[in-house]
This record gives sequence, structure tokens and C-alpha cells, in this order.
Amino acid sequence: MSIDETSPSTAAPAGDAEPATAAALAVTRYPVAPGHRVNVRSGPGTTYRLVRTLPYGASVPIYCQRPGEWVTGPYGTTNVWDNIADGEYVSDAYVRTGSDGYVAPRCG
Repeated sequence: MSIDETSPSTAAPAGDAEPATAAALAVTRYPVAPGHRVNVRSGPGTTYRLVRTLPYGASVPIYCQRPGEWVTGPYGTTNVWDNIADGEYVSDAYVRTGSDGYVAPRCG
């Protein structure tokens, strides 16, 4: 069973718009576990609405992380959920961050 995730894009503003913040430009993308199509949810758990499903070979930005439902996946068992876009979450158990803990700030 695959879990949640989504990826937004951060485009630099054009023209006279204010410049993007350094934090927005420096967001690291992380690969989703090979061979998995991961579900992206509207919140940190499998009972939240399914927003979309990531394709094989996807990578995602992690803007912030929050605790939620415990999930077991290719990268272990965790209750950490990654916010990959506004209102979009995937379980960290399906994202290769290189850490068993938080790699981004906690979501507010």
C-alpha cells in the first residue's frame, strides 16, 4: 500500500514582483521509494482525502513536516508526514530523506 505525497513548483517571480525568498529557492527535493506510486493526502493520515497519486520515479520538495498516523513503508515505520504542497502530504516512510527524524521545520 502506498502513502501520500505531492510536489509543488516554486517559480521565481517575473517583472516587478517581489523576489522569492531564499528559503523557497533552497527547498531540497527527495526521491520517492522506487517502484511505488505514492498517494498524496490532504492531511497527515490515510483517512484524509486522496488528492492525487505520484508517478513512479517522482521526487518531492518537503516544505515542512508534522506528526500524524503511523505508517510502515520502504524506509521504516514513522508518524512523520511531509508537506509537499499547500494541503498535500505524503508519509515520510515512502520518501528517502536519509534520516529517521525531521529534515524540515514542523508545520505550523
